Amino acid sequence: MTDVLAGKKVLITGSGRGIGRATAIAMARAGADVVVHYRRDEAAAAETVAAVTALGREAWAVRAEMESEEDIAAMFGAVADRWGRLDVFMANAAASAFKPIEDLKSYHLDRTYHVVIHSVVQSVQHCLPLMGAGGRIIAMSSMGSRFTLPRYAALGTAKAALESLVRYLAAELGPRGITCNALNPGVVDTDSAAFYSGDHTEAYRRDVIAHTPLGRLGTPEDVADAAVFLASDASRFITGQTIRVDGGLTLLTGGFESF
Repeated sequence: MTDVLAGKKVLITGSGRGIGRATAIAMARAGADVVVHYRRDEAAAAETVAAVTALGREAWAVRAEMESEEDIAAMFGAVADRWGRLDVFMANAAASAFKPIEDLKSYHLDRTYHVVIHSVVQSVQHCLPLMGAGGRIIAMSSMGSRFTLPRYAALGTAKAALESLVRYLAAELGPRGITCNALNPGVVDTDSAAFYSGDHTEAYRRDVIAHTPLGRLGTPEDVADAAVFLASDASRFITGQTIRVDGGLTLLTGGFESF
C-alpha cells in the first residue's frame, strides 16, 4: 500500500514495540510521518523512530503516561507546536492485570479503565482541534471484548467499553468528516501475548493454531496492514465498526474436535 498515506501526520500510542511499532513502520512505508509514543522504554521507541526515518519519513518520540491528563495534553500540545495538525490517531496503548475477578483490586480496575477508556476520550478531545474532515481515529481492541478469556476480566470489559465508545465517536464525529473504527486482533505473536500466557506459552500457541482456520498466529504486521487500510481513503465510508483480524479464530467453538 505504497503512498496511500502520503503526507499524513500520525500519532500512535504504545508504538515502541509490538503492534504499535509494526503499525508505525507500515504507515511510514505508506507515506506517513509518525509520532512514536512510549511510557517507559525509551530505547524501544528510539528503535521505532529509526525504522521510520530509515524509510524517509519524519518521526519523533514522545513520552506520556496515559493515566495522566497533563501528560496527554502535553503530548498533543507538542504535535500542535510541531505540525499544527493531525490526520490519524491510533489508540493502541493498554495496561491491565491478568487476574481472576476475586483477586482484582480497585487500583487494577482504575489503571485498566484509565488507560483503555479515559485516555482515549481525553486524546480524542485534544485531537479535534487538530483534525479536519478526512481524519481517522483507530482504536485497538481485543477478542476479550466479546469472549470470556481466563484472567482477562479487567481488560476484556474495558475493551468491550472501548468498542462501544468507538460507535459513539463515529456517530458524533461523522458530521465533521472524521471516521472512528476499532481493530480486534486474535492472538498475535508479541511479547504481550507471551506475558499473558506465562508458563503455558507453547501449549497456548498450539491450541490457538489448532483452532485458527488460517493455521497460524497473527503477526503485528497483519494488524498493521489493517490499520493502514483504516487510515487511508480506501476506508472513507467505513465508520463505527470493529474489524476482526484473527485468521478466523473466533469463527469456531470448542466441543467439536472429534468431528
